[in-house]
Amino acid sequence: MKKLLFVYLILIGTLIAYLYMAFIREDDSGLLNETAGLHGQTDEKYVMVNFLTGIDYWKSGLKGFEDAAEALGVSVEYRGSTQYDVQEEVMVLEQAIARSPAGIAVSAINSEALNAAIDKAVEAGIPVVMFDSDAPDSKAYSFIGTNNYNAGVTAARKMAELTGGRGKVGIITHPNQLNHQERTRGFKETLSKEFPGLQLVGIMDGKGDQLVSEKMTRQLLEDNPELRGIFVTEANGGVGAGNAILREGKLDQVHIISFDTDKRTLDMVKSGTISATMAQGTWSMGYWSLMQLFHLRHELAAPIPDWQQTDVPPLPVNVDTGITVVTSANVDHFYAK
Repeated sequence: MKKLLFVYLILIGTLIAYLYMAFIREDDSGLLNETAGLHGQTDEKYVMVNFLTGIDYWKSGLKGFEDAAEALGVSVEYRGSTQYDVQEEVMVLEQAIARSPAGIAVSAINSEALNAAIDKAVEAGIPVVMFDSDAPDSKAYSFIGTNNYNAGVTAARKMAELTGGRGKVGIITHPNQLNHQERTRGFKETLSKEFPGLQLVGIMDGKGDQLVSEKMTRQLLEDNPELRGIFVTEANGGVGAGNAILREGKLDQVHIISFDTDKRTLDMVKSGTISATMAQGTWSMGYWSLMQLFHLRHELAAPIPDWQQTDVPPLPVNVDTGITVVTSANVDHFYAK
């Protein structure tokens, strides 16, 4: 009996030693090494670059970027233009490149304006991936974000459901930003193909500004007193449109479909001012942007600067992070916890 107990103790001790060596052993750098995972160095810095850095929209994506950094043991930095200014974002990106980071995740204010800087970074050996808003003609390795055309399709079908498929509708958008162009195109083409009873009477530039979008909504209502719906392709504009509808006393007539899930938008969905909003997978955009950059930096996915010429992409070229329709029925699930 004693011999059997002794054998059991040896087996248990061996198992504990194995688990220790396999999962919590320190490597030569002194860092805890999870052999089943990935790990970098704290002085390995990745940068997120976008625009209008102070708005709530970016918080979830940045949290995803930071969560990935914590999992990988690397550092991150958040930079961008403070205004909706193309040249400011170009300047910020150039400054980031000059510091030779381990990789850069970029959301492009304009689909063309950042191409030269992005290409410069890739040619210098700095991996670049796009998130949220793409620069498809650049040398960036991947785009991680919403399939914006499909989001527009979803919004059009929701508008048809809300209006019974009949009446005049308008769009308030950012006409020079690719993701907004795609949302507009998806909405417009779906109305034409599937809902001939819905007439698109105007596409207005809200400039991503609440007050401008409110003004554009009032213009749409003045030109079309019987307007039944407005699709707004971003959050500030949705709030502006909601304020206009309330001030004009058109709450029971006009359905607003907005984008994103900042608190003001969610509050308007909850109150019924906004009929629905399109929730993007923003945390996933940030998280998977850093994961892809890490793989490129460590050559876990071979970085090929001219991969477009070889047609051998080292990463998935497009990663769709999905869309969810938020209404008063499910809005409580989208407030920040």
